[in-house]
Amino acid sequence: MKRINLSDGEWNIMNVLWEEAPKTITQLTDALKESTGWSKHTIITMLRRMESKGAVKYVQGVRAKQYYPAMERAEAALEETESFLDKVYSGSLGLMLNTMVEKNSLSKEEIDELYAILKKAEEEEK
Repeated sequence: MKRINLSDGEWNIMNVLWEEAPKTITQLTDALKESTGWSKHTIITMLRRMESKGAVKYVQGVRAKQYYPAMERAEAALEETESFLDKVYSGSLGLMLNTMVEKNSLSKEEIDELYAILKKAEEEEK
């Protein structure tokens, strides 16, 4: 399966579509105008690029194209996480966590949450 890498701007569009789809170009422009300042033409360009990547799809509506996400949020998050780990930590989750621990970047709540996640994963392995 082809890995889809989203730019920061593309994440903005995907987040709007994951919240509520379908959306037209006009609806996307309205939803993103305040936070990004993007014009309709910018949205159109980004949607074309995202469509060629396989991140979005559309159906022709009565008056305008209706855009949908072509991938689940969890799938995109996993791909982004794997890409980050590969780029920054040579794919090593342990190295990333060790760095966070050494820099005291984890709160007690986060550590407890990690323990719970690891315990669940261990139980599922059995």
